[in-house]
Amino acid sequence: MDEVEAQRAEKQVADEAGRGPLRLARCFRDVARFGGTDGAPGFGGGGHAENLTALTVPRSEGDSARSDGGTSMRRSMLLSAVLALRAFPLAAQAVPPPPPAPRPQPILIKAGRLIDGRADQAQANVGILIDGDRIRAVGPLAQVQAQAQNAKVIDLSQMTVLPGFIDTHTHLLLQGDPTSESYDAQLLYQSIPYRAILAARNARLSLEHGFTALRDVETEGAMYADVDVKRAINRGEVPGPRLFVSTRAMAPTGMYPIVSSNWEIEMPHGVQPVDGVDGARLAVRQQVANGADWIKYYSDRRYYFSPDSGLHSWVNFTDDEARAIVDETHRLGRRVAAHAIGSDGIAAALRAGVNTIEHGDGMTDSLLDVIKAKGAYWVPTVTVAWYVAGPRGGVWGPMTQHQKRAFQRGVQKGVKIALGTDVGGFPWTEINQAKEFEYYVQYGMTPMQAIKSGTTVAAELLGEQDELGAVAVGFYADLVAVAGDPLRDITELQRVRFVMKGGTVYLSP
Repeated sequence: MDEVEAQRAEKQVADEAGRGPLRLARCFRDVARFGGTDGAPGFGGGGHAENLTALTVPRSEGDSARSDGGTSMRRSMLLSAVLALRAFPLAAQAVPPPPPAPRPQPILIKAGRLIDGRADQAQANVGILIDGDRIRAVGPLAQVQAQAQNAKVIDLSQMTVLPGFIDTHTHLLLQGDPTSESYDAQLLYQSIPYRAILAARNARLSLEHGFTALRDVETEGAMYADVDVKRAINRGEVPGPRLFVSTRAMAPTGMYPIVSSNWEIEMPHGVQPVDGVDGARLAVRQQVANGADWIKYYSDRRYYFSPDSGLHSWVNFTDDEARAIVDETHRLGRRVAAHAIGSDGIAAALRAGVNTIEHGDGMTDSLLDVIKAKGAYWVPTVTVAWYVAGPRGGVWGPMTQHQKRAFQRGVQKGVKIALGTDVGGFPWTEINQAKEFEYYVQYGMTPMQAIKSGTTVAAELLGEQDELGAVAVGFYADLVAVAGDPLRDITELQRVRFVMKGGTVYLSP
């Protein structure tokens, strides 16, 4: 090998080293079989780092006794390395790729009635063709059947089919907290792994009740366990709805349980304590980095009625802190939910620019006008309000009546109201989340409006209006069915007979 060839070989080996150290290392092992001694990897028995040095670093004058005899051997080895590197891609290409996974059999659903989440009327005798996890066709049964050759048929011709329900306010890691004692007991005496096991059970129960998507608005002291539950569901380890999680939530120091008068004991925190503008931005970044889809903060506490019967509250964060939370969250491409019960907390959250108001019992006409103008959503959580009113006593009873009047005004004004139950505030095993639909009808919505609040409107709140909340072509095949007509009896939604999520059936009649 002449000097030009040697230099060219050295350059090619160096280039290959820059592109792929693993390939170069494998090449060295191959060359060692020809040029090494006693099976030792490398040139002349040294390690990889030593060998690479031998290739790239000129020998010192003290090595001149070896240089003349070693140059030819070294250049031969370089050529062998180049040839091995050139042969490696060819060998890799010779391995056949794995065969593609077989496509699932298409499914044809025969729906006796369809409430698709968009139209204001139900449709009769509809076909829904499902291909994989998506809806491929929706229309008159005879028309869709023509496209459904070799499809598996699911006959729901005696039922009403709807989009999967969406609950936009849940706590998977909580099992009911009507009193502070019941809340404290869970944080003090239940480990996070145990609570995560219960959360997986709760996710399955919710799916079987027809809820194919949940927005879980904080773990109540269980750190980022909601992200783990979401991951387990997405990987098919446990059944459950699609989850949009908020991880830890935020409140200023000393303004959320558990708070103790014993300063010697550091109690578990139900949320992440956050103080100051910089602290607010840092907390948002930490929660997003650990998997938060949403950020939630507590805008207020300590609720009371004024002489004019207005429901008021103490505001937690300064305006600057709240704006920092919202600004940083939006900058990172996420949305913000604010717990806000009294009118003061609601007003502060709307000033900060949140996307959703949670609970909102103290809504006034002027605040309803503001939330509508800003395009924010109201998530009333009526079910939990009635559940905790008795055990908590005090203002909690009158709050339910204040919220009912505000709800009625919100419907009249066209405020975007999305279904949310606050399940976890009441036990998952005691009350079906679909009870919330019934309350909305009692409070002034039509059955169709109530259904849309838990389907299309909820999907819009999540930013998933092109994927969820409707029975439409291209959407996920998330479907439920009930035996009766929920437009006549909204309680039918509490008796779901069929559940499909992503083309997989989880409950069948």
